[in-house]
Amino acid sequence: MKWQSIRTALAWCLAGSLLAFAAPAQAAKRVALVIGNNDYRNVPKLQKAVNDARTMGDTLKQLGFSVMVAENQTRAAFSQTLLAFDKAVEPGDTAFFFYAGHGFEIAGQNFLLPTDVPAATEGQEELVRDASILADRVIERLQNKKARTAILVFDACRNNPFERAGTRAVAGGGGLAPMTQLPEGVFSVFSAGPRQTALDRLSNNDDNPNSVFTRTFARELTQPGANLVQVAQRTRRLVSEAAETVRHKQIPVYFDQMVDDVFLNGVAKGQAEAAREPAKPAEPLQKVAALPPVPRLAPSNESVNAPIAAFSRHNSGWTVVFSIADPTLGISWRIGETSEFRETGFIDTLDPRTRKRMPNPSIELPADAPAATIQVRYVDIQGELQGPFPIRFDPDAALIRDQRKILDMTATSWLSFREFNGLLVYYTHLMSYRCAIREVRVGIDTAMPDKVLKMPPCDPRDPSVIPHEAQPYLKLAPATKSVSVELTYRDGSVSEIKSFRR
Repeated sequence: MKWQSIRTALAWCLAGSLLAFAAPAQAAKRVALVIGNNDYRNVPKLQKAVNDARTMGDTLKQLGFSVMVAENQTRAAFSQTLLAFDKAVEPGDTAFFFYAGHGFEIAGQNFLLPTDVPAATEGQEELVRDASILADRVIERLQNKKARTAILVFDACRNNPFERAGTRAVAGGGGLAPMTQLPEGVFSVFSAGPRQTALDRLSNNDDNPNSVFTRTFARELTQPGANLVQVAQRTRRLVSEAAETVRHKQIPVYFDQMVDDVFLNGVAKGQAEAAREPAKPAEPLQKVAALPPVPRLAPSNESVNAPIAAFSRHNSGWTVVFSIADPTLGISWRIGETSEFRETGFIDTLDPRTRKRMPNPSIELPADAPAATIQVRYVDIQGELQGPFPIRFDPDAALIRDQRKILDMTATSWLSFREFNGLLVYYTHLMSYRCAIREVRVGIDTAMPDKVLKMPPCDPRDPSVIPHEAQPYLKLAPATKSVSVELTYRDGSVSEIKSFRR
């Protein structure tokens, strides 16, 4: 009974989420700042960073952004440019920041190097810090401006610009460190993974004016109906394949802390229908809830207060929680058009709006319940009967959405380490909710998941049970420090990369 109460509470939360997703999105503008630095005075010059910024600026203008383009920024100019960007961003906006140039990591912090950064040597890390722009500060500024969505793209993964023959370089690394602790609403993309360098060109005959990453990323951004995760995934695959042709390892990485899927060039037809909102090409920003509500038939009357439902699966069957905006004196339901309506009963709680016992908002269905239409009606506070309202129950779709929501809410439990005849990492939790998962990838001591975990097939009849022959763990080398994990869900969306340390 305790577990049943937990599931019912979770279903209540889901119902609240569905109501939130149903609310219309507010129109907001798109603003972008793109910066390209080539002409460094004291460290090696670059060839394509300015071209990359110009290309990204043109691409973002096509996507409805108001774009600021800045080139060859000194420290003072960089600060003034960021200040102008601050003033352009308003609450609810989508803000896009692109930087091409030298980047440098010191003790896990990322710094963007202006063109007048000094030529530092060993022990002069503070000189670099003081002369550069902290990447985290750009995120903080956008958060302070209450941007709804912040997209940051860094084509700055190059060799240590402070290396000199005959001297010891300043302690740090070329390129940038992974941004794994992003605030909500932020999406970041890096042109290469940790300890990798980004290619400007594929060969001496490669006359493309842009780097391998930017030429690919800009093209993928304009693909209709692709969300940010899909853009990042496609860019990662294409750049990696291109680099492999010249025997170079470059795998772009991204870090996703988005609540919604963000589509910069329109929502695909199927996605728009799933969100129950028609596409609006005239509006530059289109958002679709990452977890759309269960599709339902249009209600037989046009009340805006038609009930919606959240479905959750447990060992003994289904719990269905109805969410009704109106104060209610009673709720009844039936399956199909011909059976008798049944009352849901009451719970031991007074509804402050009616000062009467609150009707039970939930019902139970058997585990093998087929797809059907649930007819729901209720008695409003005036004593009038409203409905019936038809709600479509699709057990396959509901199972996937229920498990996806649980995975999102329990991300800290995806992996666990144990010492037993060596070091093991268990992914039992992922197996228990595998019906929502298409693929699991993990990375051992790397922020880039590159190994596919073997998962048993989903059994809709008993979805949470792990087959006895399945092995829900990996054996690790004793020196392993961390494991990263990334999920590809059944709907094709991809989770944020999570890192688990021993």
